[in-house]
Amino acid sequence: MSEETTAWPLRRILAAVVEFGGLALWLWLFAWLHTSAGKDAVAAMAHASSLQGLERALGLDVELWANRWLVEYPGFAAPAVVFYRSYYLVVLGVLVWAYLRHSEVYRHVRRAAVAMTVLVLPMFWLLPMAPPRLALPGIVDVIAETDPFWGAETRDPGSGQNHFSAMPSMHVAWSLWCAYAVWAAVRVRHPRWALLAWVFPLLMIVVVLTTGNHYLLDVVGSVALVACSVGVARLADHFTARTA
Repeated sequence: MSEETTAWPLRRILAAVVEFGGLALWLWLFAWLHTSAGKDAVAAMAHASSLQGLERALGLDVELWANRWLVEYPGFAAPAVVFYRSYYLVVLGVLVWAYLRHSEVYRHVRRAAVAMTVLVLPMFWLLPMAPPRLALPGIVDVIAETDPFWGAETRDPGSGQNHFSAMPSMHVAWSLWCAYAVWAAVRVRHPRWALLAWVFPLLMIVVVLTTGNHYLLDVVGSVALVACSVGVARLADHFTARTA
């Protein structure tokens, strides 16, 4: 085997290590900043009360009804918790899959993911929001009641988690990003199959509402966040193409 033949896969491996190492570093920094943001419990409760009032005025206050449905059908609680907890694996899988199989869209969706994390941080800092499980009377914290491993952390202010970042829902935002990435990659060759990708965020919306983790308007905020992030990524794509 020639030096040139062996050098090519080595360069690919090195490029992948640099790419995913940089992404991992940024996501670690994002997680740290997210954890540090919006620790004002009084403000978070006040914002949650205002949001609940707005939803009631608009007829969108579905959280209590959705949560009661899940409580009445406890057989769905454990699958909901697993689904809620494991979305990180889907995000990682989509990133790797796009990088290896669809390099033509990978850079765009990676830019959208980075833009999403940058755009959402000011929201967490400026608008701390308590989730329904902490701020809405009658809501059962399904994650805390069902998850035998990390359920207690959802109620523990000293767990290191940010309990006041309900607006927007990053679970929904990341699931929307996953669906968009898959759809963008396969929509030309397989337009019907591409539509199936959007089932993932639809299920995530059901899960975050029924478990008492988010308000319906948090979901609306997630849609707006992803739309803006995709727009920023497209502007970056256009600028890069013009300067190349």
